[in-house]
Amino acid sequence: QVYLVESGGGSVQAGGSLRLACRTSGINFKIHRMGWYRQAPGKQRDLVAAISADGSTNYTESVKGRFTISRDNARSTVFLQMNSLKPEDTGDYYCGVTWKSRDYWGRGTQVTVSS
Repeated sequence: QVYLVESGGGSVQAGGSLRLACRTSGINFKIHRMGWYRQAPGKQRDLVAAISADGSTNYTESVKGRFTISRDNARSTVFLQMNSLKPEDTGDYYCGVTWKSRDYWGRGTQVTVSS
């Protein structure tokens, strides 16, 4: 069984920082590309950042230079460091992985950025 558990969300003022973590189990974590996704109220879930097994990363344009995704293979955990947060970063954040052609998600962690 694949499990993903996100943590680290909260409420911050604009300009603040949060560090999200996603602990996984049930997969060979180190070989998988991991992603962080954001779902703003009333909108679809979109990819924010991803990290491949070799450590290469990619980000959506709006978070480049502010967010950093990283992974700790020994702990089967992926992180998202979010700095200089903006109100438009508000939403539910999910980590996701594709395993055997199926997408798996955690329950998400809520991030609220006030102006």
